[in-house]
Amino acid sequence: MRSDADIAGPMTDPVPGPRTEVPGDDVSRETPPPLDDTSTGPAAPLAAQALGRAGQGLPRPEQTRIMVVANQKGGVGKTTTTVNLAASLALHGARVLVIDLDPQGNASTALGIDHHAEVPSIYDVLVDGKPLSDVVQPVQDVEGLFCAPATIDLAGAEIELVSLVARESRLQRAIKAYEQPLDYILIDCPPSLGLLTVNAMVAGAEVLIPIQCEYYALEGLGQLLRNVDLVRAHLNPDLRVSTILLTMYDGRTRLASQVAEEVRSHFGDEVLRTSIPRSVRISEAPSYGQTVLTYDPGSSGALSYLEAAREIAFRGVGMYYDAQQAHTGRHYQHSQQQNMSEGIQ
Repeated sequence: MRSDADIAGPMTDPVPGPRTEVPGDDVSRETPPPLDDTSTGPAAPLAAQALGRAGQGLPRPEQTRIMVVANQKGGVGKTTTTVNLAASLALHGARVLVIDLDPQGNASTALGIDHHAEVPSIYDVLVDGKPLSDVVQPVQDVEGLFCAPATIDLAGAEIELVSLVARESRLQRAIKAYEQPLDYILIDCPPSLGLLTVNAMVAGAEVLIPIQCEYYALEGLGQLLRNVDLVRAHLNPDLRVSTILLTMYDGRTRLASQVAEEVRSHFGDEVLRTSIPRSVRISEAPSYGQTVLTYDPGSSGALSYLEAAREIAFRGVGMYYDAQQAHTGRHYQHSQQQNMSEGIQ
């Protein structure tokens, strides 16, 4: 699969979601106290600026970038990152497919896709060999964004996959047979290192690791990196950790800054310059079946994911990107192997 354009076209205006404020209900579902990141006041012109820049388009990759969003630690923002980065890239004009490999189906929920037991899903692709095109659905709110949903049947897929031929590469074969042109495929992995995650790593070329800016954030990361090394050595020699994204960053705390500094010291250029703040709006958006980009495009979370998406897109074509301007020059791939070898063991 290859992209059929060099520069993405104009974006489709996002559809804003409900913003009815109820006193006392503006509380994060993750950790209090919440940050007030409504789109009123100073955030409104920032939203206009960010969404205007989205309309400028991004450089498209020469071939489809398949990114595996993985971290066996739960609650670090894998699903949130997957759906919001996908929406951000689509709003910039890219064609993006989200593959929901988590039996909980949270990515499907956030994109407003039905995923009850009777819906054709990624389970049918992995276990029954159904073509991926039979289960992919368009996301209504964002043009160019598609989703292969997960149902509860996926919870038993790892047991059923054990006895199947080429069990580690079934998703890879399904993606290769998918004929629709795509710029990005983002695979949302479950919080484990089982066969579903292995299937994702065999199918993908890049691993994106969200890391929460809190205590124990690096716990178990060494095992994930060792699994990436094993898959690269035995099943997918093209696999590499290309991106690390800091999530749930709270600039009011010293701990968040310390975790961010430690992650950047270990992984260097793999860490995006953009970090994702703690955001009430990010937590609220899935309950309306939306991403934060359509629910509240002026919130701090939406603006951060837009910047992260631009940074990922420019890095993918070997260009350095900062919030002010993007310019050719610094390439990242030459230093990645060195940085990962010095990472957490």
